[in-house]
Amino acid sequence: MEAKEKNYFRLFRDICTVINSSLNLAEVLNLITENVVSALNVKASTVFLWDREKNLLEVSATHGLSEYYLKKGPLVADKSIAETLQGNSVFIYDIGNDPRIQYPDEAKKEGIASILSIPISVKNQIIGVLRIYIAERRNFSEDENEFIAGLADMGGIAIDNARMYDHLKADHQRLIADVHQWFELGTVR
Repeated sequence: MEAKEKNYFRLFRDICTVINSSLNLAEVLNLITENVVSALNVKASTVFLWDREKNLLEVSATHGLSEYYLKKGPLVADKSIAETLQGNSVFIYDIGNDPRIQYPDEAKKEGIASILSIPISVKNQIIGVLRIYIAERRNFSEDENEFIAGLADMGGIAIDNARMYDHLKADHQRLIADVHQWFELGTVR
């Protein structure tokens, strides 16, 4: 096994370990974005969740992007590499010559040359996007694409686990509040 493959395997294992030991969504997604940057030697990585009501992509975790770039404006799902939300991975080799980029001038100022956008899904439903930003124009190997798709899948699992936990926690808190109210009203003896 080559050093690069070992690195991918180690990273994937580490992310699986965190997902299995943490229900803190921010912690897991931050680990994914940070490690994508180091493992693939790219400029930055971001996980966006799709707010369907507002039709916006909202930053959930990011590593390597400036505050200026993150605050450039809302990412409208229909205007920002929309094919990803239809389940397709999209690679844009030259962001300066592609109409699918919503903020091309800001991307150039940020030092972004290419973008890889991968769907994140849960139970066959797209819920977000993993984006990888590259400072120089380059292509990804098939191994890198598979590795990245696997990380996006792991992100989907982490999001689903965290949402289920939050739901159960909220239900538990409501139940406790109801029991306290019953005791206060004297309906339970």
